[in-house]
Amino acid sequence: MLGPPGAGKGTQAKLLAERLQVPHVSSGDIFRAALSDRSLLGQQVSRYLERGELVPDDLTIAVVEGRLSEKDCENGFILDGFPRSVVQAEALEGFLSERRTELTHVINVQVGERRIVERLTARRSCRQCGAVYNVLSRPPERAGKCDVCGAELLSREDDNEETIRNRLRVYEEETEPLLTFYGHRGLLVTVDGDKQVEAIADEIIRCLSG
Repeated sequence: MLGPPGAGKGTQAKLLAERLQVPHVSSGDIFRAALSDRSLLGQQVSRYLERGELVPDDLTIAVVEGRLSEKDCENGFILDGFPRSVVQAEALEGFLSERRTELTHVINVQVGERRIVERLTARRSCRQCGAVYNVLSRPPERAGKCDVCGAELLSREDDNEETIRNRLRVYEEETEPLLTFYGHRGLLVTVDGDKQVEAIADEIIRCLSG
């Protein structure tokens, strides 16, 4: 899954993983769990995430390849947040080639910058179960409380406008070349991310089935 921060690719990746019954592999989730656990990995990545910068390629590649080597990924997976650079994409190709497998589709979720800033500054996450809400488009039933477990909802530290715009600049510089990379391989499919969640999910399924 490709797309700028806030495009909704994480939400779509989870829905797609549920429908296809394969693991949802999110580099961001792996890193945030490490931050929460105060692990060595968390210490390594915190200084990058707090500034809205990408975690270095070598560290990201090692973490994701480790996850893809687990048994539950043998019959397929949905990648979310990786690769984020051509270097990572080339490493992924080599890793998958060694295992005699390959990517079948690369979904690009496209949303404009103004809409992204609006979405992310309104995003709230459950500190306990990880459920995600948006106070504008998908608010919780009780303000500030998770519908799933009742825990407090918080804004992520990197969901402020200055950091968001920096993340978008980083995306344009380092990640957009992936559109060309995968476009040349005939794998790229672009969908409109400024629609209702289920409508986007249905469009992605149609693309995968076509």
